[in-house]
Amino acid sequence: MGNQKEMMLRNMTAIYIEQSDKFLMLYRIGSKVVAPAWCGIGGHFEMEELNRPQHCVLRELFEEAKIEEAMLYDLRLRYVTLRLKAGEIRQNYYYFAKLKSDADVPVCSDEGFFRWVPVEQLRTLEMPLTAKQMLTHYLEIGRFTEELYCGVTGQDEMYFAPLKEF
Repeated sequence: MGNQKEMMLRNMTAIYIEQSDKFLMLYRIGSKVVAPAWCGIGGHFEMEELNRPQHCVLRELFEEAKIEEAMLYDLRLRYVTLRLKAGEIRQNYYYFAKLKSDADVPVCSDEGFFRWVPVEQLRTLEMPLTAKQMLTHYLEIGRFTEELYCGVTGQDEMYFAPLKEF
């Protein structure tokens, strides 16, 4: 381990918004970190947000989709995941929320374009590995619990455990 270079840490957030058994997905184009793919809305932490992931996700949500916190309900942090990629430890904070029925959502943004995707079609979308593994767990288990989950990405799958306070 003496020859190992310093590992960089990349902190990111994303939010998955649900309305009437559909999820608002962003087809992200032009990211420096992720190839074009479907994902939640989010991005990288600003320096002043490092200990406040909810501030980051709400800022990114407004910047990318013009959706304000007042347009949401049941906003909750549900997953914190880790992945080692390209010499970085990537730490993601995944939020879920529901959109109020009277809220408008744009069709596109500077980051890509939006689409409401029925729950049963979510797993067919091309997504970044960590997002797809997290969303699969959420659809199968997480959406039926109140737990906050921690996930660690392995070579072929993500390992999840409820994050408990001891």
